[in-house]
Amino acid sequence: MLNRLISAGVLLLALLFGAGSGAFAADLLPLRFIPQWSPQSQFAGYYVALAKGYYEQHGLAVTILKGGPDAPASEALASGEADVATLFLSSGLQLRARGVPVVNVAQMVQRSALMLVAKKSKGILAPQDLEGKRVSLWDDFAVQPRAFFRRHGLYVDVIPQGYTLNLFLMDGVDAASAMYYNEYHTLLNAGLDPEELTTFHLADLGFNFPEDGIYCLAQTLAEYPEAMRGFVQASLEGWRDVFRHPEEALDIVMGHVRAANLPTNRVHQKWMLDQMAPLIFPPGDDTPPGFLEQDTYRTVAADLFEAEIINDTVPYRIFYDPRPSAR
Repeated sequence: MLNRLISAGVLLLALLFGAGSGAFAADLLPLRFIPQWSPQSQFAGYYVALAKGYYEQHGLAVTILKGGPDAPASEALASGEADVATLFLSSGLQLRARGVPVVNVAQMVQRSALMLVAKKSKGILAPQDLEGKRVSLWDDFAVQPRAFFRRHGLYVDVIPQGYTLNLFLMDGVDAASAMYYNEYHTLLNAGLDPEELTTFHLADLGFNFPEDGIYCLAQTLAEYPEAMRGFVQASLEGWRDVFRHPEEALDIVMGHVRAANLPTNRVHQKWMLDQMAPLIFPPGDDTPPGFLEQDTYRTVAADLFEAEIINDTVPYRIFYDPRPSAR
């Protein structure tokens, strides 16, 4: 936050003494944003907003940091290494319960795409068949599966999961975490047929925990409300642009992928991009883009509390501030 205060001081001086000099890059407020995973189409809207100048139009000089298993977004936000982050709703609730004063300023993804996958050849056909099995979970996204295990009274041997599903493919674990828009497609490309897999779509099993939301610390929102509003509005503009011009968006995504030297390709990223539209702008859903429903918040918070994953909650309007996403 010290760096943010210094940046704000520089901005104030520029405004006081630079009036009449025209618009300068120095007049933009620096903002560090970290997605919760590595560069991919899941975050296309933010990359497009950066590339097309939407953040600049809202007075922001945004730097997109690289997230992922080696750089958890939750830790970067809590430590002040990032000013804004995307987090799952369940992760945000867990952070808040640990005493980190995070605030959800926009719930971008309205439906969970998280799933568990297993091979039918392992005899896993139903939830109870996971009892005693080795299941790999991403540490930052383990809340939802753990709640699922607890509700079904399952003991599983949890194994940390990294970037790939190689351990699952080599039978090192019996089941693994996957996103429908990402790892599931990777398994199909690896030669597995859908008929060979048992899939547990957590959203369809009573655990529809909305995923990517935009978070900042309460102090950041209090000090820079217009900057947070600008970031949310520019990000929404970026996502709308993505679905108007998907091929151009893929060009931008692939630039970030190549810069990070990631083992993926345009075909896979296109699959992912195609799955993001109904998650962010669900057809037939009247929920405004970026809005977190109060009932959804209460349901997820209650499920986590019941599962003893969190031991405290805060009121909805303390956890979520609708002003940045309001049009």
